[in-house]
Amino acid sequence: MGLCAALFISFSARAKEGMWIPTLLGAVEDDMRAYGMRISAEDIYAVNRSSLKDAIVHFGGGCTAEFVSAEGLMFTNHHCGYDQIASHSTVEQDYLRNGFWAKNRAEELPNPGLTATLIDRIVDVTARVLAASAEERDAVRKAIVAEATTGNGLSGKVVAFDFGNSFYLITTRTFKDVRLVGAPPSSIGKFGGDTDNWVWPRHTGDFSVFRVYAGKDNAPADYSPENVPFRPAHHLPVSVKGVQEGDFTMVFGFPGTTEQYLTASAVRHLTERLNPARIGMRDAGLAVINAARASDPALRIAYAPKQSDVANAWKKWIGQNRGLRELHAVRRKEDLEAEFARRAGAAGRPDLVALVPAIDEINREFFPLLEARSLYVELMFYGPDMLSLASDFATLVQGSQALSEADRDQQVADRTAAVEAWLRQSSPEVECALWDALLKRLVQEAGDAEWFRPVADLLGDDTPEAYVAAACAKSVFCNPERLQALLEKPSAKTWARLASDPVFRFATVFKAAYAESVAPAYQRLLKDRDVRMAEYTAGLRTLFPERAFFPDANSTLRLTYGRVEGSAPNDGEIYTPFTTSRGLLSKHVPGDADFELPADLLGLLEAKDWRGYAPAGADLPVCFTGSNHTTGGNSGSPALNAEGHLIGINFDRSWESTMSDVLFDGTRCRNIMVDARYVLWVIDVYGGARHLVNEMTVVR
Repeated sequence: MGLCAALFISFSARAKEGMWIPTLLGAVEDDMRAYGMRISAEDIYAVNRSSLKDAIVHFGGGCTAEFVSAEGLMFTNHHCGYDQIASHSTVEQDYLRNGFWAKNRAEELPNPGLTATLIDRIVDVTARVLAASAEERDAVRKAIVAEATTGNGLSGKVVAFDFGNSFYLITTRTFKDVRLVGAPPSSIGKFGGDTDNWVWPRHTGDFSVFRVYAGKDNAPADYSPENVPFRPAHHLPVSVKGVQEGDFTMVFGFPGTTEQYLTASAVRHLTERLNPARIGMRDAGLAVINAARASDPALRIAYAPKQSDVANAWKKWIGQNRGLRELHAVRRKEDLEAEFARRAGAAGRPDLVALVPAIDEINREFFPLLEARSLYVELMFYGPDMLSLASDFATLVQGSQALSEADRDQQVADRTAAVEAWLRQSSPEVECALWDALLKRLVQEAGDAEWFRPVADLLGDDTPEAYVAAACAKSVFCNPERLQALLEKPSAKTWARLASDPVFRFATVFKAAYAESVAPAYQRLLKDRDVRMAEYTAGLRTLFPERAFFPDANSTLRLTYGRVEGSAPNDGEIYTPFTTSRGLLSKHVPGDADFELPADLLGLLEAKDWRGYAPAGADLPVCFTGSNHTTGGNSGSPALNAEGHLIGINFDRSWESTMSDVLFDGTRCRNIMVDARYVLWVIDVYGGARHLVNEMTVVR
């Protein structure tokens, strides 16, 4: 039985679980209608006419956004636009603190490097790829992409689903001129801060507003003042009719990754070793970052994006571990594997009986490499930026003589620009303190692992504290004046001196240790495991025909549907699905970084000046929850009603739901959305940007 057919067997038994490939929605259209949907599957995804998919945007590669006007206006989350908002902020003109609203198109702010990607089409190419031998498949995938994209301005890729049991060609258009149009102050966009993150009830106006610009032919173009607002094939009407408990909802976006087929041994490793190690690294980093931000207004702005990035997954992992333990995830996986083996034996399939033990055997070798990779990522990508900055000089330091003059000049220009950006957004003192804190934790976690030996040798008899102190005292990367002077007079001698710089040496040794001792084996074992996992997921569908097993999320466009629902996740806890301005006011704490509301917002809330965005005599809606299966990457995704109108913007899950990437539970997993009525009220009444609302299609 093929993957597509198997996915839909007995769907009604697990109606809320699953992230649907939009080309396959016809198979569940009747079920969606039973839930209350009043449009067709073709209204959601079509190729030869406009459909909802034409309004959905992959924002910056890591979030989702949606068009809400015929002139390229987009909504996404505040936290998705956070880096851009921060990059335009200064102590004197602090958009993070005060918000930003462009009064006209000329005031909309460009964001170099920010992209908006639209789906052209999704095509099942499984048969063609699987017909080729394993050695030929890469070439076949490249040929499929070339056939679909040559000469038409499209980009494309053939993406493996379900560990390679199926393949889809996805063609796209990517726009590079994306401008910031509006953002509420962080006291709205991040209300509740880390305290409320991943928690219900929420009162967070987590949204920001951008616009896509194009050339005069409506095609993607590099930034230019001559560009014009992009005209999407479809934009979402915004409903201010509101929602009721039990109403149909769907979320359409780009969920990142899920791991719902981990074996019991992998879930045990995740909860007992991997997550605690990652949490410990982030505990150490957040202590430094939070102290720095509290000490100085400039540092508060400079380290705001990093604090947000580090804290988000940190709290998720804590909640994930809690949920997996409470749901007895390891035991449930063990029970599934025992039944898998029993049914495989009864079916006369010794190959399937041997699968889980074979996967676990690979995992025994894979787990230490997974831990090493995670530790590397924590230091090099979520630690001090000066380490990755320093390592980027390696080509100049180690091979400048082999470069052409033009290439060398380009390398110097690129590194100079990177240094200037880094110095605007960081502090050498904070970078060194962050390095010190994370290196201490890294040494503790890595222990005497073979891959870490080159770093241990570099440290010698020094403690991490002593090593970092000495390195920071000598390094040009801790002395902005010396670093800039070095770049102003680049030469072979310059690069020779940089080779002995202690920050550069540490970064290159650490990077080489990972690249040589971890990365190749990690990739080899990951590939070996995926081959076995493909057999396992196919085996699950064969041996459990009464159940539906969904392909993991992989950052491709998916749709999930459910209802507006509350939950009762723990004994004595009953969560209703709505929050309002009344709860927002009750959480206000003057002087509290997470819960202080600005005086002008307080005045409007206390006056109940709703201007038609709330029912007569009622409080202003703020957020609501639904039973839509979401994950990271769904941030900014539109929450849609039965007619396909925007009713909210997805931004989070409840803390009790964070384990849903590994184990979904329909009784407790809830996604959190900011109500469209609150979004429009903030833009119009609080922000004074009614001109933005006027260009939307508002359904009243």
